[in-house]
Amino acid sequence: MGQEKAVPPPIPYTRFSVHKRRYIVALLGYVTLASSLTATIYLPVIELLSSEYSASIQEINLTITLYIVFQAVAPAIFAPMADSLGRRPVLLFSFLIYVSASVGLALNRNSYGALLSLRGLQSLGGSAVLGLAYGVVADMITPAERGSMLGPLLATTNLGPCIGPVLGGLVARQTGSSVWCFWTLAIFGVVAFVLMGFTLPETARTVVGNGAVQARGIWRTWWELLFGCLPTATLKDGRQLNPHTNAGEEHEQQVGVNEGKTGKGKLAMPNPLAALRIVFYKDTCLILWMAASVYTVWYCIQTSIPIIFGSLYGWNQLYVGLSYLAGGSGVIIGGFIGGRMMDANYKHVARQAGLQTDRVVGDDVYQFPLERARSRGSISLFVFSVAALVGLGWSVEYRVHPAVPLVFQFLIGAQGTITHQAFNALLVDIFPDKPSTAAAAGNITRCGMSAAAVACVNPLVKSLGYGWFFTMIGIISGSTGVAAILVLCRRGERWRNLRRPS
Repeated sequence: MGQEKAVPPPIPYTRFSVHKRRYIVALLGYVTLASSLTATIYLPVIELLSSEYSASIQEINLTITLYIVFQAVAPAIFAPMADSLGRRPVLLFSFLIYVSASVGLALNRNSYGALLSLRGLQSLGGSAVLGLAYGVVADMITPAERGSMLGPLLATTNLGPCIGPVLGGLVARQTGSSVWCFWTLAIFGVVAFVLMGFTLPETARTVVGNGAVQARGIWRTWWELLFGCLPTATLKDGRQLNPHTNAGEEHEQQVGVNEGKTGKGKLAMPNPLAALRIVFYKDTCLILWMAASVYTVWYCIQTSIPIIFGSLYGWNQLYVGLSYLAGGSGVIIGGFIGGRMMDANYKHVARQAGLQTDRVVGDDVYQFPLERARSRGSISLFVFSVAALVGLGWSVEYRVHPAVPLVFQFLIGAQGTITHQAFNALLVDIFPDKPSTAAAAGNITRCGMSAAAVACVNPLVKSLGYGWFFTMIGIISGSTGVAAILVLCRRGERWRNLRRPS
């Protein structure tokens, strides 16, 4: 009898160790603060900026509008580029823009035109990060484990709107100037840029596969470029082997997800329409609505806080800033709970469907009922949100003790975070080949809906009052969310598989 040919073991989804993945997610949690922190640190100094730049409040508000516009556009430009060129160079380039704009704002003293243009550039650089972070997570973490990693990441990201106003108010109060708000952001950006430069490896599967192919040139960390860790060998096609590959694993650097990967990305002309196209698929339209609607509700609450606690309850600016911490606590706790829930729901639905989850190789997303897994329990969350929003609105309307609306803020923050991250994870799951572009589509809808809603808050509150206003947005968000879940669970998988590569 002849000897049977040994069958090589299956190729794992990623070669990054658990500790390395956790470090990368922690780093991304810090980095993704850029967009939300930069947007909200600005709010307490609006009147101060108006005085310093001899501009009207309306003109200063125009800089906020411009920031939101770039916040929506930036990921649509950078995310498709990162899917082909690689995550690392695009992240570093975006933060170079961010730091440069922040320093420019800190040095600018009285030019309103410079303030307007530099805030746009600051948003362009800082707002691209979240979509790129989703791509990094999708590169190295299987859908079965994605929840526990996305939870802390998104909790940190959503912390920005809570600590931003507090930080901005404290800096302005201590210095009496808006300049140090911008210097604070510049320092934050420099730290993020240096940490990414030295320690963030390239993860894009189009560049390094599952991590077994060694990155080359600018795709390598500065630590590797300065201190060694050189590849041990070069293949005939120019690919370099990862020196950390264990004995017997060389085969995986030439097959499967690693086949044809050279460790270098390809620069392609960015196509912002690629993200916009995702918005109009039937299933993603529903997913985007559910993720964006809870974010929009939360943004309406955040916008209302200065008036609720400042004008109605008579709190000073410092206490108004501290009131954001109630919702922020809910966001943090909701992020961790939501991550655990996502992983548990994934396992539960897999068992119901008679499928085995594979945390090493990863699951075939086209054979897995992802829609059911990610939306499990969401109907209850949407119903709960209606009750919490009604409670918030009428507690403010009747001026009950401020502890009551603060508790409702906490509950809505937790509920919104759990719901938002579940459907954002689903969005990335169903586009495994272009996760950053999919996340950019989410950013477009989220920012667009939030900007439109915030513009309507004051007129609607004046005509309806806080009680009916929050009741109205609760019913709209809750009823449409429940309807979208029912349709998605029934038809989403079929719609998704129509896009399956042949």
